[in-house]
Amino acid sequence: MAEPVRARRLSDHEGQTLVRLVRRGRHDSVRVRRALMVMASASGTPVRAIAQLVAADEDTVRDVIHAFNERGLAALDPNWAGGRPRRITSGDEDFIVATAATRPEKLGRPFTRWSIRKLAAYLADNPTRVVVIGRERLRQYLREHKISFQRTRTWKESTDPRREAKLDRIEEVTTRFPNRCFAFDQFGPLSIRPHGGSGWAREGRPERRPATYRRDQGVRYFHGCYSLGDDQ
Repeated sequence: MAEPVRARRLSDHEGQTLVRLVRRGRHDSVRVRRALMVMASASGTPVRAIAQLVAADEDTVRDVIHAFNERGLAALDPNWAGGRPRRITSGDEDFIVATAATRPEKLGRPFTRWSIRKLAAYLADNPTRVVVIGRERLRQYLREHKISFQRTRTWKESTDPRREAKLDRIEEVTTRFPNRCFAFDQFGPLSIRPHGGSGWAREGRPERRPATYRRDQGVRYFHGCYSLGDDQ
């Protein structure tokens, strides 16, 4: 017949620690219940009575007593499992960030910017890497990687095919005649205002988009260049 399970003799430190936990702790906490099991067993209370005292299974009480005899007070802390494995890997996170920072039209989508709903739908159904993720968790990932919804910035760039030749001429004249004064003027629509879009980008680094100043109907520009100085 096997000997009954019983906690070993407590040291002064172990006894004081267990008493302090039971007196000051909440009796519904795991550590307090385990401390009660050990104290009761060390005083000679059988396993069945301890199980009724703490409303636990007898096998659970035996496991706690065995763990205490082997590891001491460390047995009061439960060794919880790691939980469910991660569904989103580090590679998935990188793909989420890269996709959010890419304009949708570049990925074959017929719109100019992502919403959380559209981004989550694309991630769940794309030819590159399928990532199934909820909207709120997606929003948290973007925030963790410092991706925020920002307005894009624009810049103007000349499309004149003779741009380089004109710049060379201006540089030549200003070099040969350093005292000459030039005045440049342009007259066109008074309400030209580039409208930047918006999209997801890293904080402080919004995407830059070229400003569109092309007007195909009813708009004409007048460019003037005046040379003020002696004729040479």
